Amino acid sequence: MAFTLYSLIQAAILCVNAIAVLHEERFLSKVGWGADQGIGGFGDEPGIKSQLLNLIRSVRTVMRVPLIIVNSVCIVLLLLFG
Repeated sequence: MAFTLYSLIQAAILCVNAIAVLHEERFLSKVGWGADQGIGGFGDEPGIKSQLLNLIRSVRTVMRVPLIIVNSVCIVLLLLFG
């Protein structure tokens, strides 16, 4: 397998897919990263944990429909060109 731009794009899509399928109640709360875990007070700077939780929630919210489209295009390209 050659190291191409398509391979990099496919790896990025796989990483975003991995973030998108993390379920908050089933997985993240068991590891201590639930919805109620990373909440700081007013004026406190958010820690790394709360920033990562916000990133995971944002990816799941914003990238849901575009991921379906991008995954479909990747599947069709793989079926056509192997």
